[in-house]
Amino acid sequence: MKASELAKRFAVNVNTVRHYVRSGLLTPGKDASGYHSFGHEEVRRLSFILRARALGFTLDDIQQLLSDATQGQSLCPHARELIELRLREAQEKLINMQALVKRMESAVEEWKKLPDCSPCGDHICHLIEGGHYE
Repeated sequence: MKASELAKRFAVNVNTVRHYVRSGLLTPGKDASGYHSFGHEEVRRLSFILRARALGFTLDDIQQLLSDATQGQSLCPHARELIELRLREAQEKLINMQALVKRMESAVEEWKKLPDCSPCGDHICHLIEGGHYE
């Protein structure tokens, strides 16, 4: 199967498939014309990659897990460790995003009360520079 067929089968962009080939996550063979040829193993690997990405694993994480798998090791302990790490990172990002939303909401309310001004002197935009949003 060609890259475009594999991409269509999984409803992803063909450039995604090509990126995974370039990064070494997928290792297709070549057909007689020199095009990448994706067999059952690449279908299985792409399914794994997409499921892992949906759970927040990075491409480096996935590469490590696939490497463990090719060495016949159980992925489970490493997968558990990695997902706990990615969960902590996601929780931290969520906290940061919630703080950003609060700063933005505060700015929106404050800016409604302020007039429009042209840049002057040392100020480019008094709305952004005048508030305390950190």
